[in-house]
Amino acid sequence: MKIASFDVDAQNGFTANAPLELPVPDGHLIVPALNAMARRADLRLGSKDAHPAKAAWTVDEASQMLQPLPLANADLTWVSHCVPGTPGFELLPGLPAPIDYDYFVWKGVEPDLHPYGACYHDLAERRSTGAIEFLKVQGVETVIVGGLALDYCVRTTALQLRRAGFQVLLYLPACRSLSTQGGEDACSELIRAGVLTCPDEAALDRQLALLKETRP
Repeated sequence: MKIASFDVDAQNGFTANAPLELPVPDGHLIVPALNAMARRADLRLGSKDAHPAKAAWTVDEASQMLQPLPLANADLTWVSHCVPGTPGFELLPGLPAPIDYDYFVWKGVEPDLHPYGACYHDLAERRSTGAIEFLKVQGVETVIVGGLALDYCVRTTALQLRRAGFQVLLYLPACRSLSTQGGEDACSELIRAGVLTCPDEAALDRQLALLKETRP
């Protein structure tokens, strides 16, 4: 059974390392868990938000966020975050450079695009980033997912992978959410979709062993 790990948007812009962007509580603490995922995988994938400084969905204050927008590929307002060339754009210290991953995705580059999942550039999921195709060409069956934030980009990426036919393991120590309720709701939705949640390394190893045993 070929396994991949997927580091979703593990960037400074979603941590206290960039407090004026979108700091996820304790988001800076996930690096050891992401590296633990990668040690169990044959391939390592990653993604970054790469947003223009003046995107169509940006607002000035956090109090103005999460308001609906009439745009096809940006559904909500957000403060500016993860702009290339800024510290918030960079991956968390302790992760590989993007070029050292086996496959890497930059998303949200156009001013009117704000996708959440790392598998498609658009909200309608018609324009692939190539991640799913890469995994299929490589013969991957199982993907371990972690990153930031659980209630948005991680949730959507895991669902996209699951719908594409992969067995998906959500490694909870490698995730943090913008809100506690959002994280709980995301986990409930992912479990209903058939994603396996793993609360610790022992559970992750147990699920991987069971998948190998039941593989045809």
